[in-house]
Amino acid sequence: MFGLIPTVHAQPTNINLQPQDGGANLANLSGLTITGVIQTFITIALIVAGVVFLFMLIVGGIRWIMSGGDKAQTETARNQITAALIGLVVVFAAYAIATLIANIFGVDILNFTVPQITPGTGAMISSIFLG
Repeated sequence: MFGLIPTVHAQPTNINLQPQDGGANLANLSGLTITGVIQTFITIALIVAGVVFLFMLIVGGIRWIMSGGDKAQTETARNQITAALIGLVVVFAAYAIATLIANIFGVDILNFTVPQITPGTGAMISSIFLG
């Protein structure tokens, strides 16, 4: 019975953990900043929200078609389509509000930048607030 199981002999191997290209691809990470990460996160969140909306809308439409005239199933499908549309409106409203804030106040949330703090700035800020 154990003759069907092949015998495995462990052989010592050297594992090379060094990058194959000498680290040339790691040089691309030198420009990685908090600003870029936040911008990428916002972009990915908007894309994911759009894909989820599309998926929910298609599933709701298929449920509506498959309901066969049953009032309860039709109502469930209608509620799912409504929830998908409301979710899409909320996502686009958040994007529109962020763009409006950027245009009115000059604070661009979508192109987030971390302010640089220089020595002596803390004293200036405290004198503004403390008088």
